[in-house]
Amino acid sequence: MENNLPVNICEYQELAKKALPKMHYDYINGGAEDEHTLRDNIAAYGRILLRPRVLVDVSNIDMSINLLGYDMPSPIIVAPTGSHKLANPEGEVATARAAAACNTLMVLSFSASCKIEEVASSCNAIRFYQLYVFKNRDISATLVQRAESHGFKAIVLTVDTPMLGRREADIRNKMVAPANANLEGLMPIDDLDTTDGSKLEKYARDTLDPSLSWKDVEWLKSITSLPILLKGIVTAEDARKAVEAGAAGIIVSNHGARQLDYAPATISALEEVVKAVAGAVPVLVDGGVRRGTDVLKALALGARAVMVGRPVLYGLAARGQAGAKHVIEMLNRELELAMALCGCRSVAEITRDRVQTEGDRFRSLL
Repeated sequence: MENNLPVNICEYQELAKKALPKMHYDYINGGAEDEHTLRDNIAAYGRILLRPRVLVDVSNIDMSINLLGYDMPSPIIVAPTGSHKLANPEGEVATARAAAACNTLMVLSFSASCKIEEVASSCNAIRFYQLYVFKNRDISATLVQRAESHGFKAIVLTVDTPMLGRREADIRNKMVAPANANLEGLMPIDDLDTTDGSKLEKYARDTLDPSLSWKDVEWLKSITSLPILLKGIVTAEDARKAVEAGAAGIIVSNHGARQLDYAPATISALEEVVKAVAGAVPVLVDGGVRRGTDVLKALALGARAVMVGRPVLYGLAARGQAGAKHVIEMLNRELELAMALCGCRSVAEITRDRVQTEGDRFRSLL
């Protein structure tokens, strides 16, 4: 197998599709309703062109960044995705070790199938914790306190899920809500019988809080000393509100296109958010990244770092921890090559003039 490793993310996706039961592959890979945004998250990167500069000494490429005071060798970090044991029996522990081996940051999902404590003790690394706010605030508060006490360095609050998007593949497959290891002892997790739609949908309906609002950011700040990043923002208006609310960072995300179909592709929304924030806090982006060139495009449009979700799960499903590690390594190598071929010796040199968007081309015709 080592002599026939996949050479890109798409090949890992094909291996994952073959390795997984249909229900689990559809859960990982699917989006909301018509899946327009799911397709556009990827396609939108293809509409952005690179503007390479030549005759630059690129014998030394520096991909390092600093995020919230933490130095990292690359701007590629692991996004929060749930239920890694659907992809591999070792679950998030394998993913955490893969990320640590690449010296990159992992955001552990609220919906993890391994406990916070298991992941924390599995390896030494910088980790953030992703949170949903439940109707029962005590559950969310307990999880935040557990993450903080086990060395997690920030809270990533998902703000685009007051209720679950309509994921028709999961409804069709009657997808069973995977066990959330971290809710054991905090709430009943077995009473999910339903004959209408997915069990995952019922679980979300029973637990997620549709009253979630900006005041809950204040509540979260009151119970933790950790910096809080808001994940799920795609407009300038909400970006400004996030800064006013004291967010330490913003993640431009449409939840992997799993919530609102026909929301904008994240790379299309990125620059609007970056301009609104005006450097007050770092802006990250996730959704649709499949190549190192995608990462370069996102950095050129103002992202401090890029979060990768499904590709890591493809690697995990195909080859376990080694596959997840290889996916991160591939993207890093692709980014390094793209930087060299664009004449960018450091992340600081990946400036706005290195890309041409559809808007740029339209304005040039006026």
